[in-house]
Amino acid sequence: MTRDDDLQTLLLAVHALTRIAALDTKNEAPAAQWRTLTLLRDHGPQRLGDLATLSRVTQPGMTRLVHQMDAAGLVERRRHPDDSRVSVIAATAKGIAALAGWYEQFRTALAPHVADLSQSEWDAVSLAASALSLRVGMTPTGTAHHQPPDDEDDADTTDDRGALAGDAEEQEVVR
Repeated sequence: MTRDDDLQTLLLAVHALTRIAALDTKNEAPAAQWRTLTLLRDHGPQRLGDLATLSRVTQPGMTRLVHQMDAAGLVERRRHPDDSRVSVIAATAKGIAALAGWYEQFRTALAPHVADLSQSEWDAVSLAASALSLRVGMTPTGTAHHQPPDDEDDADTTDDRGALAGDAEEQEVVR
């Protein structure tokens, strides 16, 4: 198998586990709601069009979703801090609490599907999660801190988000 094959297999397996766990929770909220709340939590308040782009949905679709989420108290519209003519969408405390509850449900639903992984398999999952989350600018959470083998370069440093420090152009990613 090539590295490209390994990445594809990993992504497809994670996607399948995500679908399985989402179905197991029997939560009726659309996946786009959780994705949107996660984006607002991680990126702060966003213009509707920017939020649609980040979430990879149409602007009319995001408008409908935001309307539903606003009615449920999960998000709110605010004035843009630099331009009072523009509004931004922000997660509310209720929305962030709902997201935390969803992640807990999700972890609980996922647990039986991975309960029989060996310690070496968990170590591999942890290492992959850490390595890949760093590459996309995420700070790994809940993963063990692994020391690189002696033959790897220890010189990489990370910024306060956990992203590899270096040339900004090299570090820019689309999440």
